Amino acid sequence: MTLLNAPKYDAGREKLKTTLLFGGIALVLLAAVVGVAGFLTGHGWFYTNLPAEHRVDGFFKALEAKDYNTAYAIWMNDADWQKHPEKFDYTLKRFTEDWTTESPVGPIRTHKVDISKTDGTGTFGTGIIVAVRVNGDHKLFMWYEKKDGTMTYPAPHILQYDATN
Repeated sequence: MTLLNAPKYDAGREKLKTTLLFGGIALVLLAAVVGVAGFLTGHGWFYTNLPAEHRVDGFFKALEAKDYNTAYAIWMNDADWQKHPEKFDYTLKRFTEDWTTESPVGPIRTHKVDISKTDGTGTFGTGIIVAVRVNGDHKLFMWYEKKDGTMTYPAPHILQYDATN
């Protein structure tokens, strides 16, 4: 091909190339912003900890409503736990005592999920620590186990953060 027989300029094709280029750059920048924003706001890279935060939130909502059967089902990650209660060493009776009379903050009246952090071994961690403010300004740190969806209290360690808002 020489300059004398070069292809004819196609304005539509050039506009498409430009649009795809800028669209791709915008998509990469948006992904970077969303990823970093999730981390900076305390919800995990790309907000990946939100499902665990929602489970912990549902757990505390059930405790507030004094629906201990539902809270126990969320805790054990087994909606049909009543069909096989002998499967669990941690009984509903003991669970109810632990979250009412034996609780370090008393019965749960209010709660707010603050932040979460992936923790544990491996590249992506084995669990998530979810920080919850209950009954005003008491901080509880729940451990959400990724492999089976169960929860544990207390978490292996606490998170340092400012819970002013």
